[in-house]
Amino acid sequence: MSPVVRPALAPGSRIVIVRHGEAVGGIENIVAGHLSCKGLTEHGRRQVEALAGRLRHTGELEGAVALYSSILPRAVESAEILAPALGGLPVQSTCDLCERHVGDADGMTWSEYEAQYGVTTDWSSDPDREFAPGGETWMGFLDRAEAALYEVMERHPGRLVVVASHGGVVATSMKRFLGLADHGAALRCHPDNSSMTEWSWTGARWWLVRYNDAAHLDTQEWAGDTRLRIPAPGWVQAETQEGQPELTGSQQEISGSKM
Repeated sequence: MSPVVRPALAPGSRIVIVRHGEAVGGIENIVAGHLSCKGLTEHGRRQVEALAGRLRHTGELEGAVALYSSILPRAVESAEILAPALGGLPVQSTCDLCERHVGDADGMTWSEYEAQYGVTTDWSSDPDREFAPGGETWMGFLDRAEAALYEVMERHPGRLVVVASHGGVVATSMKRFLGLADHGAALRCHPDNSSMTEWSWTGARWWLVRYNDAAHLDTQEWAGDTRLRIPAPGWVQAETQEGQPELTGSQQEISGSKM
């Protein structure tokens, strides 16, 4: 892929990236690409509905001028749930905002994938390797997702844009906008389902307004009687058990996928 062209954005341009709700593919433990994504679970719909209720109540994204999503059903469904809370904005879908393209692994279980292609939780070992034949490399995905985020912001200079997308796209924004190492060894993101990550361009640099804001998943007013937040992924628990120090309550609050 050609190097990312970074356009000159208008100062005050803002983007909020919403990770989709819990997906059927995640529950079924499959590599859910373009062919096998089955959209949101009922729990996932409730997560995004909780965010929509919060936005209606707070008006914190008032003034959004555009709503984008990837073309994967889990992101499209999330955007459609949010649209009424954003003034009925039409959903504009583009593959450029999709999660990493998985090629021939589409529809495999993660166990089948790891048996055939090896465990690939650390892409720093070979960031130029395809996810599977016909899929994207890690570097190719980062370039494509970064270019997509710049493109949607460039279309709406100085305004607020909302994007319903994926954990990998959130991670791309963290790595590229903050200038972190692409291999990801220093930072591994796992934003909560339906969380918001917001950026603003000052004209000189990126301002990270918030990361992984999912307070609505814990607030009875929007989540109801059941907590909607999903527990930390297995790799977090495994690393903790292997000798990483346990986080205190305050540390957990400030610490930051499978698809």
